Amino acid sequence: MKTTRREFTWGASALTLSTALGGLATMALVAPASAQALLMQPSPLGDMALGDEKAPITIIEYASMTCPHCAAFHATTYPELKKRYIDTGKVRFIFREFPLDQLALAAFLLARCSGPDKYFPMIETLFQLQKEWVTQKPLGPLMAIAKQAGMSEPAFNDCLQDQKLIDGIEEVRQRGMKLNVQSTPFFFVNGKPMRGSYSIEEFEKAMAPYLKG
Repeated sequence: MKTTRREFTWGASALTLSTALGGLATMALVAPASAQALLMQPSPLGDMALGDEKAPITIIEYASMTCPHCAAFHATTYPELKKRYIDTGKVRFIFREFPLDQLALAAFLLARCSGPDKYFPMIETLFQLQKEWVTQKPLGPLMAIAKQAGMSEPAFNDCLQDQKLIDGIEEVRQRGMKLNVQSTPFFFVNGKPMRGSYSIEEFEKAMAPYLKG
């Protein structure tokens, strides 16, 4: 998934990674016995996670920053999930980058470049303002968001060219494909897949067996 700053000035509809997405149907999936090990393998860039490492439940979300369903999840279900379960030590939440297009990749790059302490605030801001930057000319709105987070214009430009970050995010996406992640949002609750955006009540039902006692 090679990319250049110039590509981010294209219209969002032109940014689809058709070749990469076409591979979703043909990439060989890992055997069930090794799927759990692959799922729990940290990102080469380091997993972005919240909550107690010893929590009885681990929820892993694969998301794309341009995905409206992901934005809706983070506006509705996620705040309650965080308040009731992540902040109380019952859930370890791991967020994995699964860009469905070049624009989503750009947003993930900016979140990574913001640093570990600002990563999740940047993710939430990008989801909240998704309609402002998922446009035909996304570069200006993205730069404005980055500047609000304290990033200079030179740092912004350098971030979009950071090949190490690009390669790391692509590796996470490739692993997700091997785990049969084909759309976003896609969750694993203690290794069990949940496809689509769910309500807090649906998550509570899925988590109930692991919270008994």
